[in-house]
Amino acid sequence: MIALVGILLMSFGPREGKKEKKTQDFVISKVLPFPAMDVWKVVGEDYGKIADSHPKIVHSEYISGSMKAGEGAERICNFNEKGTQYLREKMVNYDPENMTFVNTVYQAGKFPVDPEVTRAIYTVKPIDANSCQLVFDMKFRTKPAMMGGMMKGKFTGLIEDYFIAIEHHLKTGEKVTKENFKDIKKGYEG
Repeated sequence: MIALVGILLMSFGPREGKKEKKTQDFVISKVLPFPAMDVWKVVGEDYGKIADSHPKIVHSEYISGSMKAGEGAERICNFNEKGTQYLREKMVNYDPENMTFVNTVYQAGKFPVDPEVTRAIYTVKPIDANSCQLVFDMKFRTKPAMMGGMMKGKFTGLIEDYFIAIEHHLKTGEKVTKENFKDIKKGYEG
């Protein structure tokens, strides 16, 4: 009997190591009517200039000695003029031949995300000479964890808006801002 209890405890008892913390995941993709290289230029090569094509980012720039996109490039994305709402991000697994990279968050000022877990994979997939699919695959954890479901909805909407903004930016060359995005979005919904 004691041997049976020991076997059961070994089988169902506590596991070694830490318990894996719950994360949220989502994937969003959009077919864009532009050559893959044009879209890659915006999301991959102009990494530090994301504010030009993102409706919620008021300012972005390369930081920590980064001068251009590539393995280890770092940027800061400010979501308000004061610079108190920001993300510091790093580009890893940069693969320009396959038009993909991983964007990791390593510091999140006033955002409830866990930088140790938050990351997104950007991939641009050519369809034909004049169109491609942009794929955004995100994994994150919130602090506190109970906000995960709510933030997943907010992040999903934010990325859907970002895709509209990228399309507009490529079509017109115009910088997308918080101020002009409402009208831009109406044009894409109508």
